[in-house]
Amino acid sequence: MAIEKVAVIGAGVMGAAIAAHVTNAGYPAILLDIVPEGATNRNMLAEGAVAKMLKTKPAPFMHKRNAKMITTGNLEDNLDLVADCDWIVEAIIERPDLKQDLYKKLDSVRKPGSIVTSNTSTIPLKTLMDGMPEGLQKDFGITHFFNPPRYMRLFELVAGELTRPDAIEELRTFADVGLGKEVVDCYDTPGFIGNRIGIYWSFVAIKSAFDLDMTVEEADAICGKPMGIPSTGIFGLGDLTGIDLGPKVNASMLNELPASDPFCQEYDGKHPMVATITKMIEDGYTGRKGKGGFYRINKDGGKKVKEARNLKTGEYAKAQKPNFKSARAAKKGLRALVECDDIGAKYAWQILSKVISYSASLVGEISDDIIAIDNAMKTGYAWKYGPFEQLNQMGNQYFMGRLEADGLPVPEFLKKVGDRPLYKEEGTDALYMTADGDYEIVPVTDGAWTLADIKRGKEPVMSNKGASIWDLGDGVACLELHTKMNAIDQDIVTMLGQASKLNKKGFKALVIGHDGDNFSVGANVGLALFAANAAMWPVIENSISEGQNALMKLKYAPFPVVAAPAGMALGGGCEIVLCADAVQAHAESYMGLVEVGVGVLPGFGGCKELTFRAMLNKKRPGGAMPALSSVFEAISTAKVATSAAEARDMLILRPGDAVSMNRKRVLADAKKKALALAENYEVPEKVEINLPGPTAAAAFDMAVDGFVTSGRATPYDAVVGGQVARVLSGGDTDITETITEKKMLELEQEGFMTLIRNHKTLDRIEHMLTTGKPLRN
Repeated sequence: MAIEKVAVIGAGVMGAAIAAHVTNAGYPAILLDIVPEGATNRNMLAEGAVAKMLKTKPAPFMHKRNAKMITTGNLEDNLDLVADCDWIVEAIIERPDLKQDLYKKLDSVRKPGSIVTSNTSTIPLKTLMDGMPEGLQKDFGITHFFNPPRYMRLFELVAGELTRPDAIEELRTFADVGLGKEVVDCYDTPGFIGNRIGIYWSFVAIKSAFDLDMTVEEADAICGKPMGIPSTGIFGLGDLTGIDLGPKVNASMLNELPASDPFCQEYDGKHPMVATITKMIEDGYTGRKGKGGFYRINKDGGKKVKEARNLKTGEYAKAQKPNFKSARAAKKGLRALVECDDIGAKYAWQILSKVISYSASLVGEISDDIIAIDNAMKTGYAWKYGPFEQLNQMGNQYFMGRLEADGLPVPEFLKKVGDRPLYKEEGTDALYMTADGDYEIVPVTDGAWTLADIKRGKEPVMSNKGASIWDLGDGVACLELHTKMNAIDQDIVTMLGQASKLNKKGFKALVIGHDGDNFSVGANVGLALFAANAAMWPVIENSISEGQNALMKLKYAPFPVVAAPAGMALGGGCEIVLCADAVQAHAESYMGLVEVGVGVLPGFGGCKELTFRAMLNKKRPGGAMPALSSVFEAISTAKVATSAAEARDMLILRPGDAVSMNRKRVLADAKKKALALAENYEVPEKVEINLPGPTAAAAFDMAVDGFVTSGRATPYDAVVGGQVARVLSGGDTDITETITEKKMLELEQEGFMTLIRNHKTLDRIEHMLTTGKPLRN
C-alpha cells in the first residue's frame, strides 16, 4: 500500500509542522487535536496551528498555498477523518498513558493495513505497545522527526518485534523520496540515536562550562563553529529550542535509562547549573520565546544590542567576542583545537572526550552502524561531523592515549579499532569500520548518490581551479563548481564555455551541479571591485561578454543541459540555472537575481531570460506591462524564492522543470532527466519578442520614484532601478519592433557598465564584502 494521505494527531509545534511538510511533498494531510474546555470553536487548536504557521519564520510551508491541503478538525467530532489515511502520526504529549488511550481510539477507526507511528523523541516502542492489540503492533512503528521538520533532515525509524517489514519499507520510501529525509534505522532504546547522544552532549557542554567558570560567550565560541557545531553555540542553541525543554528531556532520559548509564552518572541534581536553569525558567527566561535566555536583545537608545547573561549573578551585559587561540587553531582540525594550552582547548576536550566515548560505548546498543550514528548527529543536530568522523580527525590511537592519561575508561569498540581509521578510501570504494572491527563498503542507495561517490578514485574529464567536469556514466557529464561559496570567477566562466563542446568528447548530455551546500552565490564581486578601483573598464566589459557568450553557448549546445541547484543560486548562479534546457532543483533551493543589492544588474543574461519567459508565457495577462512588472519587481527588489515552489511562481522554474525533495537524489534525478531529454534532442529555436520601450521605462521610473518619496527606497535605488527598467523595456525600441536575445544582452552590458562606473555602486560592493550586508545608499 503506497502512502497517499497522512493524518497527524496533535497540533502542537511539531505535529502541525509535520502536517505542513507532508503538504510540501504534495500530499494531503489531516490535522486533529483535542477540544479545549469551554472552546466555542471546537477546531481552534488545529486551525490556530495552521494560521500560526503561515506567519512563522522560518516558514514550515514551502508555499503558502500548501496550507489549503491540510484538513483540520478535533478528536471528538472528526476522528473518522483518519479512516481513509494510509499513515497516522501521533505527536501528542510525552505520556505513555495518554498515547495508549489514543492508539485504542485510532485502532477502532483506521482502515486495515494503515500504518500508525509515534513521533516520540525518547520513549521506547516496547513501552508504547505494552498491552496493545497484536494487530496494531504489526502496523506500529516510531517515526521521529526533528524540529523543524521541513529543515532538519533526520528521520529516525524504529520497528518493534511484531512490526510488518513491508510497513517499515513503505515508511522508509515515503520519508526518503517523498519527504526528503535521511532515514536512519535505530534500535528500540531510550532517545534512539539523535537524542540519546544529543541530550548527553548538551548536558555535558553546559555543565562543563559551569565547572570551568566560562562565560556563555566563551563556551559558544568553542562549542560552535570550531567544533563543527551550528554557529549558535551550545547556549545559543538552548535559547533557540527553549531552555525549559532541557529539564524535561533530562527527566525523561533519567527515567528511561539505567543508573549505570554515563548520562545518569554525569547528572547531578545539586549542581549549580540545575538551580540556575530552574530559576531562569521560573522567572520566564526560557530563551527566544520568553523574556530572553542565556542571551537577549536589549534596545539601547533604539539600537538593538545583544546581551549575555552572567551565569553566576543572572545579570546581563553586552555580549563579548572571545579571542581564543584554540578557536583559531581549530581551522587545522579538532586535534589542533584540543592540543592548545588555553581554557577553550580544555573545554573542547572535556566535551569531545566524553561525547565520543559515550557514542563509542553505544555501538551495538543504539545501532551497529557508525554511519547511522554519524548521520543522525549531522542531520538531526546539524553537526558538521558525526562523533566517529570527529574521532577519525583526531586519530583513535591519539584519542585512546589521552583518555588513558586522564584516567578515563576506553570503550571496547575503540580497542577493537586500535590504530586503524574508522573511515578510509580504497580505489573507488569508501569503507567504514563495523561493530565487529572489520571494514565494509559504505553502501550507496540506487538513485541517491553524491558526486563524491562518482569522483572517488577517478580523474576529471577536465578541470581548473574554479570548476571540473566529471563523467557520470551513460554519456552524461557533470560540471562541478568548487570555488569558495561557488562564486563565479573567470575559471568557472572558462569551464562553462568548454562544457558547451562536450559532445566532441562523446557526451550526449550535461548536468550542472555538485555536493556543496550552495549551488552558487553569484559572481565574485571582490574581483569586480578590484578591477573597478583600478579603472580596468575593458577587463570588466570583456568579462561580461565572456559570461554572456558562455551561457548562450550552453543554451544552444547540441545536447541537453540540466541544472541541478540546491541551496543558494543567486545572481550569476541563478543565471546559470536560467540558461539550462531543464532544471532538477532541490526543494530547498533559494534562487533569485540579487545584483541590485551591490548596485549592478544581472549581466549574464538574467534580465533577458526572465523577460523572455514573462512575455512568452501563454498564461500571462493581456498587454506587456503586467508581465514586465513582475520581472521588474523581482529584479529591482532582489527578490529571492525561499523554495523551489516559490521559484516556479517567479518563472525561474518552468512547468517542465522538476523538484527533488531529497538532497541526495538531486544529481541522480538530474542525470535521469538529462538522459530522457537526450533522446531525439533538438536545439531550441531562437525567438524574438516585442517590448514597449521608453513608455514602459517611464512607468517603472515613476513607480520607483514613489517608493523613494515614501522612504521605501533610496535615491540610488532609483538610479539602479532606472537601468533595470531600461533593459526590461527594450531600450529605445517600440512595441511594433522585435527584440532579439542578442539585443537584450547588449542592453544588460550597457546597464552593468554604467552602474559599475558609479562610486555609489562601488560603495555597495565594498560594504557587502566588509559586512556581508547590503548598503542602502
